Amino acid sequence: MISWKRRDAGVGAAVLLLAVAATACGNSAGGTTTAGAAGSSGTASAPAAVAPLVVYSAQGYDAPVTKAFTAATGIPVKLDDDSTGPLLTKVSAERNNPQWDVLWVDGDTAFAALDKQGQLLDYTPPVTLTPAGQALVPADHAYIPVSTTVVPALIYNAAKAAGAAPTTWQDLAGAAYKGKVGMNDPSQSGPTYPLIAGLMNQLGGQNGGVKAGESFLTRLKGNGLHVFPTNGDTLHALETGQIDYGIIQSSAALGEVAKAPKNANFDPKIVYLPQSTLLPGVIGIDKGAPANLQAEAEKFVQYVLSPAGQAAMQSGDPSGDSLYWPVVPGVSPRAGMPPLPAQYQRLDPYFWGPLENQINTFFDTDIK
Repeated sequence: MISWKRRDAGVGAAVLLLAVAATACGNSAGGTTTAGAAGSSGTASAPAAVAPLVVYSAQGYDAPVTKAFTAATGIPVKLDDDSTGPLLTKVSAERNNPQWDVLWVDGDTAFAALDKQGQLLDYTPPVTLTPAGQALVPADHAYIPVSTTVVPALIYNAAKAAGAAPTTWQDLAGAAYKGKVGMNDPSQSGPTYPLIAGLMNQLGGQNGGVKAGESFLTRLKGNGLHVFPTNGDTLHALETGQIDYGIIQSSAALGEVAKAPKNANFDPKIVYLPQSTLLPGVIGIDKGAPANLQAEAEKFVQYVLSPAGQAAMQSGDPSGDSLYWPVVPGVSPRAGMPPLPAQYQRLDPYFWGPLENQINTFFDTDIK
């Protein structure tokens, strides 16, 4: 396959056309799809010299969004959809020869690391953001927040939970919750490291560090904390009665409440423990991409933050990632969603990002 990103500047139009055709040959086993503009005859109508924008994404609504973007702009998109962990592994492996133009995943700690490595293009889209959105913009504008969820959402089975729902982290370490609480493994679940970092930020902060958070997690383990790989496993444990309380990402919790059948033994509800940590959906642009692809990537960001792009995001995964809070004024969340929790914090990804391996190693050895 010809690489658009590393092609010789002297490649002629005929070779470019071959590359477009080769890239648009349908889905691969690895979850890669290409969306191209088509005319009324069904043949490709995009100019031969238009390079496909390569988007690495872990968002549940990315396929509808990229297709809508192509329909609106005529820019073809090659989408590589996967979980956050595998995508970040690919990005790391490709550091010296990136094959992506746009990276779109939840959480900004990975983007802070890419920024420190000089891999991200500084870009400020011509869009006003909400106060929560503005709080997520890095000082150097190296990446762009386009949505937010929060961690944790505490989902619990109201049919089995005795008494009032917990209102603080400290409640979960009490005798009433012994053996009843579950959470995800941060080594496998992308949203869980920011969740833990948010807890540590509350208990120790940047001055106090991780010790107070490690001590609290040790207390939770002593109180019978269950650890499952990902959101789906934790929610399954809640549904089957292995646990009564799950600490997960808000979109996963809201999706469970929306779609899970309720009965006398299962009635999922959600509370938010103070303070919730903002977990943004973030887009970054490869600084080393050719100028034409950077321009396409900037148009993609603008589209995602437009009313049409937000509508595609909100309809693309209605019981999952679409359950986010918009960061664009005038755009409402999906019907039925609660307001963004009033008490929230924004983590400094440039401080907490470098601590991820240390904290995950602690969790692997002392908590699981």
